[in-house]
Amino acid sequence: MMRQAIFLLWLAVFPAAAPLAAQEQAQVWVQIEARPTEAEADARARAYAELFPDVSGYRLASGWYGIVLGPYGPEVARLRLQDLRDAGMIPPDSFIADGRNFREAFAAPGQVRPEIEALAVPGPEPIPDEDAAVATPVAPPEAAPPLPDETPAEAQQSEARLSLAERQELQAALQWFGFYTAAIDGAFGSGTRASMAAWQGAQGLEATGVLTARQRAALLDSYDRAQAELGLETVTEEEAGIRIILPTSLVRFDRYDPPFVHYAPLDDTGVQVMLISEPGDQGTLFGLYDILQTLEVVPPGGNRERSASSFTIEGRSDTLASYTHAELRGGLIKGFMLVWRPDEDERMARVLTAMRSSFRPFGDRALDPGMVELSEEQRRGMLAGLEVRKPRQSRSGIFVDAKGTVLTSAEAVAGCGRVTIDRDHDARVVLADPALGVAVLKPERAMAPRVTASFRSGAARLGSPVAVAGYPYEEVLPAPTLTFGTLDGLTGLEGEPNLRRLSLVARPGDVGGPVLDGSGAVLGMLVARPQGDRQLPAEVSFALAPEALTARLAEAGVLPRMSEGGGALAPEDLARLGDGLAALVSCWD
Repeated sequence: MMRQAIFLLWLAVFPAAAPLAAQEQAQVWVQIEARPTEAEADARARAYAELFPDVSGYRLASGWYGIVLGPYGPEVARLRLQDLRDAGMIPPDSFIADGRNFREAFAAPGQVRPEIEALAVPGPEPIPDEDAAVATPVAPPEAAPPLPDETPAEAQQSEARLSLAERQELQAALQWFGFYTAAIDGAFGSGTRASMAAWQGAQGLEATGVLTARQRAALLDSYDRAQAELGLETVTEEEAGIRIILPTSLVRFDRYDPPFVHYAPLDDTGVQVMLISEPGDQGTLFGLYDILQTLEVVPPGGNRERSASSFTIEGRSDTLASYTHAELRGGLIKGFMLVWRPDEDERMARVLTAMRSSFRPFGDRALDPGMVELSEEQRRGMLAGLEVRKPRQSRSGIFVDAKGTVLTSAEAVAGCGRVTIDRDHDARVVLADPALGVAVLKPERAMAPRVTASFRSGAARLGSPVAVAGYPYEEVLPAPTLTFGTLDGLTGLEGEPNLRRLSLVARPGDVGGPVLDGSGAVLGMLVARPQGDRQLPAEVSFALAPEALTARLAEAGVLPRMSEGGGALAPEDLARLGDGLAALVSCWD
């Protein structure tokens, strides 16, 4: 018959369809129908077997019974689906199924009929009898008419027959679409019922809280299609000891850079994934938490949570979003990071749900830090292959009270989109005086500095030793340094009463730092060298006098502590005082 001849010609063009399983390729099926009862499905499968030798049938996770062709490799399945739909031999809503919803096979004539098998043997192509073809055409199976849906009582009965795995799959599908947020346990309690009712309402259906067989099939079909679009697959990363679902249609494995396994974006999706795996203790975990927040892929906005054994970082800006989770178990730190563009929020929320629910550390190993060559700087920072987010500039400051209020230079915070103290603490400017050149910052959350300033109330002696505590190299060094010099003048070069002249070689990063006398009292705040036509010697620096600083602090609601000075401290004691007193003030765009 003519339609049989069309099908056999297709087999001749794609002879490799049958043995794909032996080639260990991914197997998929063309699903052509689903029926609510086994008897109906068996009858339809027998009708299709008149045309196709590879019909089979399976009970589906929804409780219905599916009729499928195959299995094939993915590309062959796509071509066969297209050809058979174009020829009108299968219903137009047929689709490719990956088999995850298939349960046990039901009795169906899924074998090649002898007369068709004989025709399919390679050899001279038979010439069809055109008269016979015209006289006895075989009509394609008619698409099944819509069936009446179940009553609530029938829906409860069919739901009661679901296995635990089928119940869990329904919860996973509801979770995927944002209707369910609790554990995937297969227990249909009040939370699951409410999510089912919400899903029904979103589809314009009566919100009974019990899904009918047809509704279950529709939900799972939508779930399968959405997952197939993103290529969600369980990835087992043996080197890292992590098992997790990843969107393989959006990312591909790129490289190992301990402690990270990098998955780079495919095309221009902008999606990135990093798996985290390293040996360590709580100190390592907390260090990782701090370091990750310096990366470009972790924007400063968003929630941060840290416990004794885990942390979660949500980063968000206008152009970038990311989610990072890591946990410490048995001396191993493992986690993951997902990065995306904010315009993909809806789709990535589903990906993130799948990643969080599937994340499973396993084994007793983590990435070997020596598996790739890294410089010492990269190894210390654990930032190989990642761009570190850096401030526009950093200057020094002075802790002036026990809550972490900081006095600094006005130039340090001018035009900043964000200001931080000591890298991690967001701060706001509560007073700025550009004319005098000072600013006062308060941290968003109270800090506990080890040392706070005591300002010198008595006159200082010319020629006495002084020291500036600051960050001359800005972010490069992890702690402040002390630069020593002498007090050369009690006014500026043109007699400015608020300035003190120093013989001391300072760098721009030192600006805003405390100038200490030998007893550790603050006798000024270092300011930037004047800009102009005159080139001053490198050792000429200037500080604002303590009287001007304490007046501005009082305006900001800070009561400064005063000191009349005292005996000289040993250099190591002065260095320890300056280390606790100086703050790092960073300006971010």
